[in-house]
Amino acid sequence: GLSYTWIFNNNTLRVQEDGRRFVSQETGNLYIAKVEPSDVGNYTCVVTNSEAEQSVQGPPTPLTLRSDGVMGEYEPKIEVRFPETTYAAKGSSVKLECFALGK
Repeated sequence: GLSYTWIFNNNTLRVQEDGRRFVSQETGNLYIAKVEPSDVGNYTCVVTNSEAEQSVQGPPTPLTLRSDGVMGEYEPKIEVRFPETTYAAKGSSVKLECFALGK
C-alpha cells in the first residue's frame, strides 16, 4: 500500500481540515480549488510504502499566482473516472472521486 502526503513550505499539508484542497490516494495528485495568495509557496510530494516502511520525497514544486489575469487556454471541465460497476460490502465506505479541471 502506497499513501501520498504533501509538504507545503516545509510543513505537512493538512488537507482534511481544508475543503479547498484534496490529495487523491489513487494517483497522489494534489488538487486546489480557488487558489488564493496564501497557497503560494513550495509543494513537495511524499510517497510512503507502508509494507516496506519507506518514504520517498520528490523535489519541491513552486506555485505562483499570475498577475496578468489571463486564465490560460484550458476551459474548466468535469472529469469523472468511475468504474463501470462498484461493489461494496454492506456497512463499508466507498469513495468516488470527481474533479473539475481547468485554470
